[in-house]
Amino acid sequence: MNHENSFAVSRYENRNGVVSWRVAGWLHGVRIRKNFKTKEEAATEKAALQLRVLRATDGLRSATTFLDAGQLREAEDAFRRVAGRPRSLATYLDYALANYREPEREMLLSNAVAEYLAIKHKEAERTLLSARQFNSIKIELATFLKHFPAVSVSQCSASSLIAYWERGGASLKTYNNRRGVLSTFFKFAFQKDWLVANPVEKTPYHRIYHRRGSATTITAKQAGKVMAHVEEFRDGMLVPYFALCLFAGIRPSTSSGEISKLQPEQVRLDTGAIHIEPEVSKVGMKRLITIQPNLAAWLRAYPLNRIPIIPKNVVKLRRAVFDMFGLTHDVLRHTFISMFVAKFRSMGEAALQAGNSESIIRKHYLDLKSMAEAEEFFSILPKYLDYPVASTAPAFLPMAPVLPIAV
Repeated sequence: MNHENSFAVSRYENRNGVVSWRVAGWLHGVRIRKNFKTKEEAATEKAALQLRVLRATDGLRSATTFLDAGQLREAEDAFRRVAGRPRSLATYLDYALANYREPEREMLLSNAVAEYLAIKHKEAERTLLSARQFNSIKIELATFLKHFPAVSVSQCSASSLIAYWERGGASLKTYNNRRGVLSTFFKFAFQKDWLVANPVEKTPYHRIYHRRGSATTITAKQAGKVMAHVEEFRDGMLVPYFALCLFAGIRPSTSSGEISKLQPEQVRLDTGAIHIEPEVSKVGMKRLITIQPNLAAWLRAYPLNRIPIIPKNVVKLRRAVFDMFGLTHDVLRHTFISMFVAKFRSMGEAALQAGNSESIIRKHYLDLKSMAEAEEFFSILPKYLDYPVASTAPAFLPMAPVLPIAV
């Protein structure tokens, strides 16, 4: 049996009759034999010898140091973490001392969100931020707080944010939308010195390659059925809303769209134009929409001084009509633009009327409708009309023969 580097404690009686406790064994080929007065002293020596064996085996060595046990463990851990890296521990330490800064103060996430939303609320009041954007920010941050309760801003790491954005098997677009809201929030927190570094900067942003197709529209016959229905519905209380969205292409959201901000005095039947002011426009730019003859007929039959553009309970009433005819959110506006391009063959004028760029008109609305269908669309008139409608086109439109547009 190999007893190399093993030790034992035994009772030993000296020649003079005094009992001692002996530690005996071998240490790297050298015989060890020591006597002690007590068994406890012998056991301590045995443990010390065994420690020497372990140090030799594991590369441990004794050294005189000013560090306490905890500091030694931390130093050893630091050396292990930089093992295999191209620079020394001192180099990395110098860089950290030169660049690292503590947050000025720890801020609870709930308090940070409250302060951020207060600023965004002021921006919304000043129309620097749309109501829809502000509402989206509030909803996203409320959900964020539910996932990270009772933590400080500095405790939010890149890995935890990625897991939050990917929750529920989110699509890449949803991931990017969530990331966008929180990216702005953490930039705000970083500027407030609640963070040493913005964790969002260490997270990926997904590039999505897709090509948008043609806009969703309805036919002239479907448009006629929709207008016939709203004319019979509750004395035509929804006629102004549907007529302005369908025959003028005004953005239709009743909560934050152009139609929700449009005032009756901005619809000028005397001059034949609708004035979309910057505070009404989605893009913050003024534009004029020419009132087509059939739209003028609808607005005279159902005047805005008698029927509001946005009636009471409009969300519920509009939803009932949309569900009945299978209409999507922007289909009324998309239909107007495609019909306008088909009838007048002018992408530039369509862009001005709709508040879009010519490239968007060409990409999504060109050649969706025929000229014959467009003529049918702009001939949809109210049933209860007791005077003739002018058939002449507005002054800006060319009356010469129309030439095809080269695509």
